[in-house]
Amino acid sequence: MLTPLDIENKTFSKQMVNGYSVNEVHEFMIALLKDYEKLYKENIEYKDKVEMLNQGIQHYKSIEDTLQNALVVAQGTAETVKQNAKAEADNIVKQAEINALKSVDDIKKQIMEKEMKYEEVRKQFDVYKAKMESLLISQLEILKDMNKQDE
Repeated sequence: MLTPLDIENKTFSKQMVNGYSVNEVHEFMIALLKDYEKLYKENIEYKDKVEMLNQGIQHYKSIEDTLQNALVVAQGTAETVKQNAKAEADNIVKQAEINALKSVDDIKKQIMEKEMKYEEVRKQFDVYKAKMESLLISQLEILKDMNKQDE
């Protein structure tokens, strides 16, 4: 690709007969140089902008991957917490059967406390999951907006 300097330094041999007007060629070359220099600079700017936007896309893809991994870990943790809570509730019931001498009121109280704890953990998970979904949606909206701006 020619550079503006190549155009500026271009010289033509002069012919004596039936040649072009030196002034007209010179004026045309100046106009051509200005237009070409402008386009050349714009091209460099656009290349830089494309590179910057590609880096931004990579950054957001990395964030998306991180968020997806965090969501998978959160779901696994929630399942483990749920299973642990269920196992703990089962153990409480078995312990209550083994310790039949304990009063019914104490057993009911323990079961209610564990169910409340389980429900609290489940609600915390639902809140966490909703926050993560909201975050993912907002990140996707940002990406969509960036794509619309690029178009």
